[in-house]
Amino acid sequence: MTAITQPLSSNMEDYLEAIFLLIRENTVARSKDIARMLKVNRSSVTGALKALSGRGLVNYAPYGYITLTNQGTEIAARVLRRHEALRDFFVKVLSIPEQDADEAACRMEHGISKLIVDRLIEFAEFTENCPRAGSKWIRGFGYQCQSASKDKCMQCISECLTDVKNSKEEGDPNNMIIIS
Repeated sequence: MTAITQPLSSNMEDYLEAIFLLIRENTVARSKDIARMLKVNRSSVTGALKALSGRGLVNYAPYGYITLTNQGTEIAARVLRRHEALRDFFVKVLSIPEQDADEAACRMEHGISKLIVDRLIEFAEFTENCPRAGSKWIRGFGYQCQSASKDKCMQCISECLTDVKNSKEEGDPNNMIIIS
């Protein structure tokens, strides 16, 4: 396996993601901006850019702007997608503070498969869009009732079913309610 076909390290993926974000935000990426974003020294950036250039993922010349090749853009977009999916899941579903979620997503994004990311995205979309569970389910997850018991859960289910029945009787075309 040559250096070009070996999998990228998590550090190299971080460089591609940083370049992608800088280009998206500023239309250009410079080594000093990459160093600032990743909190590394500029000599580390130079070494990484040379390695990424050697793999055909970036266009790099000393003192010039850095751009991504088509392949570099594809990889960076995948890394960013994993990062955003994890962060959004942590924030929207698990109610983790955004900064903590972002840091955890950054550490986890490199080892998670496409299948798991896709399922996390589907689950997060379900919790956002499902009118019967959705936001109430997430709030319920975050709510820690001191007297939680099977009876309390049964009461909650009963109230939900009553809401659905009332919604149906009121002519809701979908026979569902949106719980806010």
